[in-house]
Amino acid sequence: MPRVPSDGEDVSSIRVSLARSGGTRRPCVRLPDDDALDGRVESGACDALGVGAGDVIRVVIDREERHARVAADSNGRLLRGAYDNRRLAREAGEGTNRLVEWLDANGREPGDSVVLDVVVPGELYGLRIPGERTLYDANRGPRSSLADIARDLDG
Repeated sequence: MPRVPSDGEDVSSIRVSLARSGGTRRPCVRLPDDDALDGRVESGACDALGVGAGDVIRVVIDREERHARVAADSNGRLLRGAYDNRRLAREAGEGTNRLVEWLDANGREPGDSVVLDVVVPGELYGLRIPGERTLYDANRGPRSSLADIARDLDG
């Protein structure tokens, strides 16, 4: 499995904002609309994030791969949490929210920004603090048919 640096030519880095969504006091990551990426791309080239509401994606936080469901509200797409597996990402209210833990540990709150790295569009993304550098294991997830079978087994 190839390792790629966050500042490598194959990774697109996008500045994203933290916000609150709904009645929760927890911060979430606001994903820009694809037509609003201009001016947010810090490195690489990115025309679209490759995700839509309801998608479950892999997100690397502090070198640990987590799973997040892309949600949407009246302001667009967002990530409300990152969890240890796909099932927890799909089922609200279960498991430890690793995204909130990471934001708390780094003193980040709504109004601040983080960097979203697009490692494998539509599949694998990374979150990091601006100015920090990391390495990603750029492996692709299972083929769609295998992922569907696993999803069915998960419930």
